[in-house]
Amino acid sequence: MPGLVSVKSPPDSTPLRVSVPDAQRSEPVNSKPPSPLPKRLPSPSSSRSKFSPRKPPPETPTLDLNPNSDSALDNPDLGPFLLKLARDTIASGEGPTRALDYALRASQSFERCATADGEPSLDLAMSLHVLAAIYCSLGRFEEAVPVLERAIRVPDPPRGADHALAAFSGYMQLGDTYSMLGQVDKSIVSYEEGLKIQIEALGESDPRVGETCRYLSEAHVQAMEFDRAEELCKKTLEIHRVHSEPASLEEATDRRLMALIVEAKGDYETALEHLVLASMAMIANGQDSEVAAIDVSIGSIYMSLCRYDEALFSYQKALTVFKSSKGDNHPSVASVFVHLADLYHRTGKLRDSKSYCENALKIYAKPVPGATAEDIAGGLTEISAIYESVDEPEEALKLLQKAMKMLEDKPGQQSTIVGIEARMGVMFYMVGRYEEARNSFESAIAKLRACGERKSAFFGVVLNQMGLASVQLFKIDEAAELFEEARGILEQECGPFHQDTIGVYGNLAATYDAMGRVNDAIEILEYVLKLREEKLGIANPDFEEEKRRLAELLKEAGRTRDRKAKSLENLIDPNSKKTKKEVMKKWPSLGFRI
Repeated sequence: MPGLVSVKSPPDSTPLRVSVPDAQRSEPVNSKPPSPLPKRLPSPSSSRSKFSPRKPPPETPTLDLNPNSDSALDNPDLGPFLLKLARDTIASGEGPTRALDYALRASQSFERCATADGEPSLDLAMSLHVLAAIYCSLGRFEEAVPVLERAIRVPDPPRGADHALAAFSGYMQLGDTYSMLGQVDKSIVSYEEGLKIQIEALGESDPRVGETCRYLSEAHVQAMEFDRAEELCKKTLEIHRVHSEPASLEEATDRRLMALIVEAKGDYETALEHLVLASMAMIANGQDSEVAAIDVSIGSIYMSLCRYDEALFSYQKALTVFKSSKGDNHPSVASVFVHLADLYHRTGKLRDSKSYCENALKIYAKPVPGATAEDIAGGLTEISAIYESVDEPEEALKLLQKAMKMLEDKPGQQSTIVGIEARMGVMFYMVGRYEEARNSFESAIAKLRACGERKSAFFGVVLNQMGLASVQLFKIDEAAELFEEARGILEQECGPFHQDTIGVYGNLAATYDAMGRVNDAIEILEYVLKLREEKLGIANPDFEEEKRRLAELLKEAGRTRDRKAKSLENLIDPNSKKTKKEVMKKWPSLGFRI
């Protein structure tokens, strides 16, 4: 989490420091914040909350009271004493459980004393930050949220820099905690509030604001909100151009992020320009490993542009550097093997592709110390996609299951796990294991609902996939509900002309047909054909099939096609049911789409 004190402040700037007792003095924040892609566990250290407490804690309480009694909580010296004990307990390695008890009682004491004083207490805010960080270190993120929500209400930013820093730190720590819970939207809201406070306190061009903008841009990338991510990254670049030397490490980092954003938006040439400039900056600063990592990204851009020879050259350059600097069995080497496997697969050299996959799997099977589960799981997921494309679904499924098992106990990986479950559901569906497919989709949907991701296009696509699995299991009413929910989401997020939305229209029409709701099916198909004729064109191969299906339904209903546009209505009939035998008679002509 970026602090109000810059993680990479220029030497001539004046950082805000923490005023703490001599026995427990902290240095200003100078380390790079953890990226939200993925998030690291929030540290139980109080370094996230760099503001000055009002009173230094004494070595012992000044009043002769038992610190474990409720009456002692009114002692104004007890809170600082207990907070110091909590910090010392963490520093000594005794474990966070004992420190949690000290931090809880310290917060209670500060709360009582603040109520008596009637003034905003920075001591209380700091103790709440420490308490929340300890909860996070124990994996109890849900309990940390209300603590941080209380903490951000304590300071009053207009009172000065200390209060602004306390509020800023609280919002950023709350955003990190929401991110660990997989609630990306809420985390971004918290980060945005923290950025506003920081800008009001420091101004828009301060280099510390640039660090926060980059951090927030990364969070928007995680949420696939690329327009806002690009806006923030541009602001970061502008700030660093003013405060940093040309070709600085800060600018190189910004350009790598910008390349990721514009690549996601399909602007490969611009992404390539940013990566080349970032590589030149890293070379100028002697960062050989970072240059190799950028070469891998450049190779991927060349792949997207179908410039395969140049992609191969970039990958081989990176592979040489990684082997010499990190060793033959490092995950970075395995990652390049995966990219080479993908390259050879795209160029039709399947034997070479499989060989590189096997070499990568050998490295992942015996990871070197320091290799993270996230890196290995990501590599397994990429290899599974290659196996899937060469028609080896069972092997691909094994790799996905292994990847998911590695991540299931890791906080902050909910979105990755959801993506893996959705892919597993599609693969189960393709091999005819429909019950397992439905279970995978159901689990993914439950996680998306819990994270508040109910309105994303991805959620709509997963609903559609689960609906298809339900159809195959003859759960027609359930399928209709899923398709209807997917239709509403995709219409909102993608618009009625998007291919995913039109695919759901077709699936819903086929389901209504299977339920005997012929008029509803006709209404949808007429709407789809009107969209194609008036907006999308009739060259699409699905047009003739949809036209034929509509003609059959009209003949069955004794009607002719109504050329007048009609609105789609939500017309589910819970009493309309078909037996399995009746549905199977109509099945070949329903035309469901994955």
